Amino acid sequence: MTEPFDLIVIGAGPGGYVGAIRAAQLGLRTAIVERDKLGGTCLHWGCIPTKALLHTAELLTEARHGAAFGVRVDGVSLDVGAAHEYKRKVVATGHRGTEFLMRKNKIATFAGTATITAPGQVSVALNDGSQTALQARNILIATGSRPRNVPGVTIDGDRILSSDHIVNLEEVPARLGILGAGVIGVEFASVFSAFGSDVAMIELLPRALPLEDEEISAAIQKALAKRGIKIHTSAKLTGVESTAGGLRLDVEKDGQPQAIEVDRLLVAVGRAPVSDGLGLENVGVATDRGFITVDAQMQTTVPGIWAIGDVIPTLQLAHVASEEAVLAVEAMAGHQTHPINYDLVPRCTYSIPEAASFGLTEAQAKGRGKNVKVGRFPFAANTKAAILGVREGFVKVVTDEVAGEILGMHMVGPRVTEMLTEGILGKSIEATIYEIAHTMHAHPTLSEAVHEAALDALGKVIHI
Repeated sequence: MTEPFDLIVIGAGPGGYVGAIRAAQLGLRTAIVERDKLGGTCLHWGCIPTKALLHTAELLTEARHGAAFGVRVDGVSLDVGAAHEYKRKVVATGHRGTEFLMRKNKIATFAGTATITAPGQVSVALNDGSQTALQARNILIATGSRPRNVPGVTIDGDRILSSDHIVNLEEVPARLGILGAGVIGVEFASVFSAFGSDVAMIELLPRALPLEDEEISAAIQKALAKRGIKIHTSAKLTGVESTAGGLRLDVEKDGQPQAIEVDRLLVAVGRAPVSDGLGLENVGVATDRGFITVDAQMQTTVPGIWAIGDVIPTLQLAHVASEEAVLAVEAMAGHQTHPINYDLVPRCTYSIPEAASFGLTEAQAKGRGKNVKVGRFPFAANTKAAILGVREGFVKVVTDEVAGEILGMHMVGPRVTEMLTEGILGKSIEATIYEIAHTMHAHPTLSEAVHEAALDALGKVIHI
């Protein structure tokens, strides 16, 4: 057994490695165990590689329409191999950076699979075939999630794919089916539609991006349909059958059966927590449907064992995991902490066009009994959007009519994921819609749409 640590982190994704770094900054002797690659799903199969492919898709789309801007590009085509090589370089850069941060902060790294054998005791089956035992005052579980399966649909990595498979698919299917029109499904629909696939989406719920504001969902569906993507909402997949040419998807919509022929099917119905095999039963850590139960400081039902990120029942987002890790580490180090306000979490969909939001939807605000006042501003009336040639979408702010409290902000359009923080910062320091409306915004910028939406909520909008 090695010399005791102050903290052992299990999992080196954006929750685990951030927690390890913060612990080292606080003077805690820290170890991190990762059975695959430092950086986790986000860096190697999720956030980063998908956004690299989306960037290629955006450039390809812009190049095809370059003539409208006075830039003639003949023979625009996709080099899918080069696109994946660019993606791999981006990922490799991030991986090297994460390795450097572990060395810089003197964090002991163990490549292997961890099992908690007792409070403060972790056994690691190292990837080289050997075994080691670690001990620490605290254990932080940051094992993340995996693609969720669907009963009756077997993900084989060939014709039926998870997001882990399709992100490395170096061919463009002529016909791509996507089961699920949430964030993952919508992003991959944007990529492969731009790459040339005929995309058909099947969503059980009545709308795409079903957790977003209804107007956002409607705008995204309209934008995707404009790009030729077929979205079957309120539709249930009842069967999948292999054919000589691919797959036949049996779908039921409004009580009527229909068949959709595709070459490949992406199953994008969410992600399940990776809490199995950790030895939680050895120490009595409570779980619910696979999610680890924690308190407001991220401590489990067993003192000294903490959990963060996708393995607990909060929003499955990299930045959420990172903030939860910092909170947990500061709490275990004895620092004063404040619970995370999940109403302030940025929710971003990097589709074409992008969607971004935080806080309450209009329906949720009304459901909480708020006196709701909504302000909107379309990018069609924004001069920077006109310059960029991407005028679809809008900014919507949800406010309390009496106090001017910012309850939520919802956007569809160009680069909106970069614009959301203004509203979140305002909300976090208890600014109101009046402060946003009375703050000078540079012209011409996309952020003027936020300004004008705030003015609209006050009945003062200028440019519509």
